[in-house]
Amino acid sequence: MKDLKRYRNIGIFAHVDAGKTTTTERILKLTGKIHKIGEVHDGAATTDFMEQEQERGITIQSAATTCFWNDHQLNIIDTPGHVDFTIEVYRSLKVLDGGIGVFCASGGVEPQSETNWRYANDAKVARVIYVNKLDRTGGDFYSVIKQVEEILVAKPLVMVLPIGIEEAFCGVVDLLTEKAWIWDESGDPLNYEITDVPEDMKEKVAEYREMLIEGAVEMDDDVMEAYLEGNEPDIDTLKRCIRKGTRELAFFPTYCGSSFKNKGVQNVLNAVVDYLPNPTEVKPQPEVDLDGNETGKFAKVTPEAPLRALAFKIMDDRYGALTFIRIYSGTLSKGDTVLNTFTGKTDRVGRLVAMHADSREEIDTAQAGDIVAIVGMKNVQTGHTLCDPKNPATLEPMVFPDPVISISIAPIDKGGSEKMGLALSKMVQEDPSFYVETDQESGEVIIKGMGELHLDIKVDILKRTHGVAVEVGKPQVAYRESITKVLNDTYVHKKQSGGSGQFAKIDYTIEPSEVGVGFEFESKVTGGNVPREFWPAVEKGFANSMEKGPLAGYPMVDVKVTLTDGGYHAVDSSAIAFEIAAKSAYRQSFPKAGPQILEPIMNVDVFTPDDHMGDVIGDLNRRRGMIKSQNSNPMGVRIKADVPLSEMFGYIGDLRTMTSGRGQFSMEFGNYAPCPKNVAEDVIKEAKERQEAAKK
Repeated sequence: MKDLKRYRNIGIFAHVDAGKTTTTERILKLTGKIHKIGEVHDGAATTDFMEQEQERGITIQSAATTCFWNDHQLNIIDTPGHVDFTIEVYRSLKVLDGGIGVFCASGGVEPQSETNWRYANDAKVARVIYVNKLDRTGGDFYSVIKQVEEILVAKPLVMVLPIGIEEAFCGVVDLLTEKAWIWDESGDPLNYEITDVPEDMKEKVAEYREMLIEGAVEMDDDVMEAYLEGNEPDIDTLKRCIRKGTRELAFFPTYCGSSFKNKGVQNVLNAVVDYLPNPTEVKPQPEVDLDGNETGKFAKVTPEAPLRALAFKIMDDRYGALTFIRIYSGTLSKGDTVLNTFTGKTDRVGRLVAMHADSREEIDTAQAGDIVAIVGMKNVQTGHTLCDPKNPATLEPMVFPDPVISISIAPIDKGGSEKMGLALSKMVQEDPSFYVETDQESGEVIIKGMGELHLDIKVDILKRTHGVAVEVGKPQVAYRESITKVLNDTYVHKKQSGGSGQFAKIDYTIEPSEVGVGFEFESKVTGGNVPREFWPAVEKGFANSMEKGPLAGYPMVDVKVTLTDGGYHAVDSSAIAFEIAAKSAYRQSFPKAGPQILEPIMNVDVFTPDDHMGDVIGDLNRRRGMIKSQNSNPMGVRIKADVPLSEMFGYIGDLRTMTSGRGQFSMEFGNYAPCPKNVAEDVIKEAKERQEAAKK
């Protein structure tokens, strides 16, 4: 049986271009997993194995790999940095015990680092910080530390100090041992020597070492008392305190280096082993019932417990469907039968594999703490729980954000519809933030996602991976509708045409509810005027009608319907009659309740050099943006704004033109807000034109 204390399940996450994938490559080289380092800019990185990743030099899907360091097994997931693919970061963090947050020494805490940090906080994942690219012009370790404190409101525990800056960066001083690690210029990560601290750094090293010790001893009252009496703790005691503080998220051990130049990565690997938790040290996963309510039981991290595993990623490759799972408790072997608690069906585990990016290694068994993949599972989707059929339980499921942008697609080759349908169903299984639906009126296939780049990549995958070339319509915004007035109304449904008739009378109130609630239903009927068994039918009638708003046919949100009274007939009333009454009541009342169009507002985060700031702010204002903050750093200005999604199409091209190619931006969904009158009129007009075109 494997020793769980020697396991580390970790993720590497950061903003686009901070060097996550390059860092992963260096880790794989140092741990002997690969012999030749592949560079991102050459399109040869091990974990960027999709064609689209290699061409664009970005990570699109998370990749899993396993390696060993100092007698410890590291299961590593390299995640994307681009905001359109944060779903990959979110679902990876869900199954990890620790992480490495990579920050660029010149870019600092960038927009996506902030989002990922927030996700990691929500998932309560312990992290070490690695400030990368210290060899770059403008690289400043101390400035990044300050940004981590101010922007992320986190406490970095500085473990090393850089020797030299920018091109002169050659190594680090380990504050615990007070020794300097200096690499030569050969580029070989193993060509380094450990020497004494350089003379000109002794004062700074002493200052930061004192800060390190003071931060560490706070985690143990006895050690702190001894320290205050003048007894400095030994290195093992300090490491124990740092490990405790890291696990409890009290602080984050902070390192620096240059992954590209192979300097400083060993120290980060040592920190992963020394300070990040093993699977037995993290809070066990809560078990829930089929309605999503916690049962009070937890998946105990031990091979002896009943099997509990969470499917966190589905991937289709040339060998068939792969289901990536994190085993929380129990043991899984080839040939076992497992129960999927979501579908209620059992499935046999044919093949079990340990993954190394897109290559794999067949294994016979896996246990609690392992991250592995099963080949050929049917009907399993992201977030499903696989468990022991004799001892069923569900793990807390994942919640994914709704898409905010959609486009219509059609195969160029008319015979390609079936092929496109099969390809899209595979892609939906792989990516829970990607939706596909068919417009009932026009028959168009609509794909929905988290941003322009997200859908752009999906169209590219359709074409290259699945051989389906498609025509793409213009992007559509996911508008919503709501109401502004409170309205009391009555509707009577009567139908008599021989035989038993239909009768249902409902008195009801419709009103705006709290933002983000969606649809609420309540019955205040007393005295049995509408029997209790018909209440769900009334709720269903209204809920189904909400899918199409009265103005432009967009879904209704943030509405409360209260059933106040009504009437029924002992023979002619039925659930169907009350459902029809609710649907008719919806058509009668909602147009009178002050309906309005709501548009998605995006949290936009723009980075621009100082000299283009005026142009960028002026452009955001023209896009109906509300500027929230401006922060300057040595590299330029970060502007945060709330901007309607409909105004952001093609923004990256405009931003690059304004900033001579140096601007960057990211955006994520913020909230829905009422449209201005002129915009709402255009939205309604467009919707009516589409409906007319569909009828023809």
